[in-house]
Amino acid sequence: MPPDTTQTPATAPAVRRVTVDEGSAGQRLDNFLLRELKGVPKTHVYRVIRAGEVRVNKGRAQADTRLEIGDEVRIPPVRLPERPAQPEAPAREFPVVFEDEHLLVIDKPAGVAVHGGSGVSYGVIEALRRSRPTAKFLELVHRLDKETSGLLMIAKKRSALVALQDQLRERETGKTYAALVWGDWPAKLKVIDVPLVKFVGGDGERWVRPGKADEEGAKRSISLVKVVQRTPHFSLLDVTIKTGRTHQIRVHLQQAGHAIVGDPKYGDFERNRELARGRAKFDRMFLHARRLQFQHPATGETVTCEAPLPADCRSLVDSAA
Repeated sequence: MPPDTTQTPATAPAVRRVTVDEGSAGQRLDNFLLRELKGVPKTHVYRVIRAGEVRVNKGRAQADTRLEIGDEVRIPPVRLPERPAQPEAPAREFPVVFEDEHLLVIDKPAGVAVHGGSGVSYGVIEALRRSRPTAKFLELVHRLDKETSGLLMIAKKRSALVALQDQLRERETGKTYAALVWGDWPAKLKVIDVPLVKFVGGDGERWVRPGKADEEGAKRSISLVKVVQRTPHFSLLDVTIKTGRTHQIRVHLQQAGHAIVGDPKYGDFERNRELARGRAKFDRMFLHARRLQFQHPATGETVTCEAPLPADCRSLVDSAA
């Protein structure tokens, strides 16, 4: 007999039945599926919902159906697109400023992205999930630029995530950043109320620029500025943001004529280069989320977290005084 040359087909994806736990309670069905089916295009997820292939407690459901603890979600077989393997995030913990069963506040180092994407394989959230494999829920409440250090909130329950993000949206949190800028900041300039516009530059990068109030895409942006210390070359500022726009502090300070020291995107590149090569050897952006105040999502009590200046930032200020 000739040899059997038939090949066993690859194992087809199977139907999954997932029971909704506390971490997913209250979530919309479409968002739940997008997380369960990472890598599957959104259009395909909505297609299987409309086709009735996704069931909640054996019944058809809509994309906006809210899930409850104990619900059983039938997830149909979905073949994931072939993608090159990505390196796994190494398990890593970060300095903890506050933690309980609802949320975690860490002091993020400069140079670490908060999540993977845009050429970054992984960030804080992926590393934390790897280091805490038994955690049922870990999600970023907000974001910090990769170059920015300081306080970052991570929710450990969906209820905490929703409550804290609502506070941020309603501007009910206090977020203060330490920023070192070039030059002598004007004592009278205490409020910057300049609209900001996001755009994509010729390099394909995302940028932000000052705009006009009636300009399409312009969003009102408010920063409160207080001078903490002056040195011959720098001004150390406390900047409290009343709105949370992308690159808000960086662009507000730069358009006022005092770019943040070390800012690789909106800064004074020549002076940044001299500082990195000189005696100080300072080669990062001097922007640090130093104070965060919010209402606890479960108790309603006011929580205030603070993170001191990183050692390299403190050393630069002290040496310049």
